[in-house]
Amino acid sequence: MSTTKENTKNGSGETALTRMAPAPGPSTMSVHANRQKNGYKAVAEPIVQTSTYAFEDTQDLRDFMEARLWGQEMQRTEYGRYGNPTVYAAEQRLAGLEKAGDALLFSSGMAAITTVLFTMLPTGVNVVMTDDCYRRTRQFCQTFLKRLGISCTTVRMGDYQALDEAIQPNTRIVISESPTNPYLRTLDLEKFVAVARKHKVKTMVDATFATPLNIRPLEWGVDIVVHSATKYLGGHNDLLAGAALGEPGLINSFRNSRGVLGAVPDPQTAALLLRGLKTLGLRVARHNQNGQAVAEFLEGHPMVEKVWYPGLESHPDHAAAKQQMSGFGGVVSFTIKGDLERTSRFVDRVQIPLMAASLGGVETLIEQPALMSYYEMSPEERLEVGITGNLVRLSLGIEDTQDLIDDLDQALKHLKD
Repeated sequence: MSTTKENTKNGSGETALTRMAPAPGPSTMSVHANRQKNGYKAVAEPIVQTSTYAFEDTQDLRDFMEARLWGQEMQRTEYGRYGNPTVYAAEQRLAGLEKAGDALLFSSGMAAITTVLFTMLPTGVNVVMTDDCYRRTRQFCQTFLKRLGISCTTVRMGDYQALDEAIQPNTRIVISESPTNPYLRTLDLEKFVAVARKHKVKTMVDATFATPLNIRPLEWGVDIVVHSATKYLGGHNDLLAGAALGEPGLINSFRNSRGVLGAVPDPQTAALLLRGLKTLGLRVARHNQNGQAVAEFLEGHPMVEKVWYPGLESHPDHAAAKQQMSGFGGVVSFTIKGDLERTSRFVDRVQIPLMAASLGGVETLIEQPALMSYYEMSPEERLEVGITGNLVRLSLGIEDTQDLIDDLDQALKHLKD
């Protein structure tokens, strides 16, 4: 598969976009970052639908094998599990947006996380993670890694002294998210990285809620960034994919593992992702706008108990978010004044939001975490992880802001009846 960038005009690897002054904006990058050449001169990246690749003759095969044996950069592969031109084009677009040395696409966000950790963690080491990480990430570290003799230590999000004290001599990586799910806690990336570097351990941050347009943790010294590309990056609730990004040597080690573990994306998914990425700049701007406006509306409403959104001064991490983020995203979490049943009445009353899991699409989605993601737990168990019956997570889409506010308002007023 070709690795030549379409916009390259000289031998330095510099592209037309990187030479622009001032730097191109988010929508320009969403459409053109690391755009790849294709043999058809097609504007849209072609879908290369194949599971295997042919060689011209045995000499062509020998040359390929020798190049791979000596670690030379290759313009092709031999089998679909090891690479695909459409997948590679999506990876390079993501790398350009994240300003990463390299990117690797996976079949899901969890596949990205598990492959990274399987690659980096031998038996007997320790992982430290913050307590507000995605519950499936916590489950993987606390249950599956434990079976392999890998321990997991959990610390409270935002307590950097506790983070420092939790790191052991056998700790290999510190894991967090920014913002987190569902309370939108935001890392102070400078402090987070400083603690990890003091102990010479790697850092991984899940930045799904932020996207590369609202924050780029690599620029703050984080080693690995992961995304559920299912969410904002795809943007239309029609694909499953994940990505890991970082410096090329590290990403290449994950690429080798992906070839063994098999968590590969298909070219149709990569094409959908590329199409979604082209409007990322436009969509994130509207998500940010809707998120801020709806959070402010909810915070002032008499039927709302508390709102969590990094763009609000009342949020515990507002100062760090304001310093590091260019926008605060489209997810707003809040509690209704009342119990689980009263909150369900509100959720059933709204008209625009769809009741569904996930986030980051063009449609607004709403859920009660106690009835969706944490239903299998008892109320006592849910409280232990901070999930109350009156908690609502609202993932705002790109609908008109006032329409969303009016709909939420009528549903909240209905609770007074």
